[in-house]
Formats: sequence, C-alpha cells, structure tokens
Amino acid sequence: MGKRDDLIAKYAEDLKEKCGMTPDMDLLTKVTIGCGPAIYNDDASTVAASQSSELETIKENFLMKKLGLPDSPDLMAGIDSVLETYGKSNRNKYRAVVYYLLTKHFGKEAVYG
Repeated sequence: MGKRDDLIAKYAEDLKEKCGMTPDMDLLTKVTIGCGPAIYNDDASTVAASQSSELETIKENFLMKKLGLPDSPDLMAGIDSVLETYGKSNRNKYRAVVYYLLTKHFGKEAVYG
C-alpha cells in the first residue's frame, strides 16, 4: 500500500469512529484523489473549522466550483452540519473527510462518477 492508500484508510477510520458511518470507499478514494497534493501537507490536509476564512474558501472552491452548487445560505448551513457530524470538539478534521461528507450531504456523488 502506498501513502495515499494509508491516508484513505485513516479517513475511513475517522468516518467510522467519529461520524458513525460506513464510508463508500469508492467515493472516498475519488474525493481524496480530488484533494490532490494537499493531503500530504500537515497544514493543508486538515480544515481549520474555527476560521471563517477557511470555511468561506471551502464554500467557494469546493461547493461552488467543484460541486457546482449555486451560492446560498444553504452552503454554510451544510458546512456547519458536516462539522457538527464530524464533531466540533475534534481538533483534526481531515479535508478529504470534510469534502466527502459535504459531497454526501448535498447529494453530489455524481460529480465523482
């Protein structure tokens, strides 16, 4: 197994333990690949959930550009909902896991089809 496979396994574990769900491994793999080299950088691989600028970036670059969602208050509500699912007190929120949860939340799995 390569480094990416190890990370995907770690993300799947987070989804099981912290979010209480069985991940769709095919989708998780595609979302992880979509994150690109950011997953290998300690700072970029996690989401600073307490920084509004970080959440705004996720909204614009992931939800609107990648998933093609129109700008609306629903986007931030979706981000908040996903962060709640992941656990607000959880310090390390992996970007790939947050993006996976957002993809599921908005029903946009077809983007990775």
